[in-house]
Amino acid sequence: MKNVQKGFTLIELMIVVAIIGILAAVAIPAYSNYTKKAKFTEVTQATQAIKIAIEGCASEVGDLVNCHDGVTTSGVPADVGTFGKYGTSVTTAANGVITATGNAQVDSLTYILIPTYDSVKGVSWDSPNSSAGGTCHAANLCK
Repeated sequence: MKNVQKGFTLIELMIVVAIIGILAAVAIPAYSNYTKKAKFTEVTQATQAIKIAIEGCASEVGDLVNCHDGVTTSGVPADVGTFGKYGTSVTTAANGVITATGNAQVDSLTYILIPTYDSVKGVSWDSPNSSAGGTCHAANLCK
């Protein structure tokens, strides 16, 4: 009579475990960066209300010189301290430059927006992908 093999050999099981280990080693860092990018979205979205206020100020005044926090007639909101789960601050500097900073859970990275004003086109924002976009670009957390 022939013996019929049932089940898997030890080597076959070890190969399967090794393959799963390799896949996990590749997937975990990618997933970690994905979740950090999702968390950093909160920081980038915190700039939206200030962007709108600066655009309104620039269209009324005709330039960006006084469109920042500290000018009571500009309509730009005051700087924000800790916000949400992942943000530490959103500030507005001279000429409407906005800087948002995340907390340690998103590596304390910054997101910077630099406006330019044209009397015909209005306000346009410097792309965060440029060198002026803050430290989040180098970490690939903002676009």
